Amino acid sequence: MHSPRQISALIFFAFLICSSSAHGQGPNVSLGTDFVSRYIWRGINANDAVNIQPSLSVEDCGFAFGFWGSYSFSNNNKSDQNYRSAHEIDTWLSYTKDLRSGSAITLIATDYYFANSGVSFTDIGNYDSPDGPGAHTVELGLELTGPTQFPITLSGYVNVYNDPGNDTYFEIDYPARLTEVAFNFFAGASAGSIENPSCYGTDKFALINIGVKATKTITITKEFSIPLSVSYIVNPNAGRAYLVLGLSL
Repeated sequence: MHSPRQISALIFFAFLICSSSAHGQGPNVSLGTDFVSRYIWRGINANDAVNIQPSLSVEDCGFAFGFWGSYSFSNNNKSDQNYRSAHEIDTWLSYTKDLRSGSAITLIATDYYFANSGVSFTDIGNYDSPDGPGAHTVELGLELTGPTQFPITLSGYVNVYNDPGNDTYFEIDYPARLTEVAFNFFAGASAGSIENPSCYGTDKFALINIGVKATKTITITKEFSIPLSVSYIVNPNAGRAYLVLGLSL
C-alpha cells in the first residue's frame, strides 16, 4: 500500500510537468476563508464552536494542489471532547478531465492532519505501525459531475492509509436556483466499518448526511460582496440535525 508521501509525490510531479509545459496565462492561484457557526463534516459534528476555515490552492491544465484548514474559536483544552478536531490541516491534490458530453470527472487525494492529535507532523506511520498510528490519514476520491442540462454530482471516497477499516463515504449532490438564492441538495452515506466505526459513527451502511445548503451573495459596495450560506443538515444515523451559518471572504 502506498504511503502518503508516495501518493502526494506522484500527483504533484504530474502537476509540475503539466504546469511547465502548459501554454497560456499560467497557474491560477486562489485564496480565501470561510467562517462557520460550527464545523459539520459529512454529517459528523467535528467541532461545535465557531470555526475559521482558510484555503489556498493553485490550478493549471486540470491539475490542482491546495491546503484547507479549520481552526476553532473556542479555548479548547485536552479535556474538551472537541480538542482533537479543533485544529485541522488538509493537503489535497486533484486532476479534473472534461468529457465530450459536457460532464467532468475528478480524481482527488487528500491528506488529513490534526495538530492536536498528539503525534508529530513528520510521523507518517500507518495504523499498524509498532510505534502507533501516524499523524496523517490519506483518502482517495472520485467525483463525476453531469452536464449543464443535468448537473448532478456523484462522488465516492475511501481511506487508503492509516485507517484499519478503510472507511468509505458516498454522496449525491444536485444544484438548483430560486431567484437570487443558489441551493445545493445533498445526501451522503457510509458503508461503515467494524475496525474503525468512530470514523463515520457507524459499523454498517448508514445514511449520515442529508440536507440542503442555500447561498446568497450580499452586496456591501460595488466592488465588495460577501457570500452568505445557511445549511440544514440531518444525520439520520446519529439522530442529529444542525443549522449552520457560513460567511465567505
